Amino acid sequence: MLMAAALLVIFIGLVHSVLGEKYILIRLFRKPLPKLFGNDEFTKKTLRFAWHVTTIAWFGFAAILVQLSWNNASETNVLLAIAATFGITGLIALIASKGKHLSWLVFGTIAILTYVAAGSA
Repeated sequence: MLMAAALLVIFIGLVHSVLGEKYILIRLFRKPLPKLFGNDEFTKKTLRFAWHVTTIAWFGFAAILVQLSWNNASETNVLLAIAATFGITGLIALIASKGKHLSWLVFGTIAILTYVAAGSA
């Protein structure tokens, strides 16, 4: 049951990203958006990041569900899945915003703290 749930999470994450990009974000970006840092590119990248980071978070949940289905959900493994999820989120925020959206600092710090905690678990 948990593996089926994990597969559904991955499926809905992919559908969310692909269809959201095609039918919501692209159409939204045709309309006037707030101009930050001189133009609307930062706004577009932030909205795109916020949309797709949901999928990344869902993939992190799927990883935990897989661990639970395999009876491999030790505290360390769950913490490593969380650290990876926040690490990827922070990296995407850093790259997508070219460092302007400072959320990458917070996500990166969460990833590091969680990874270090996994080593202590």
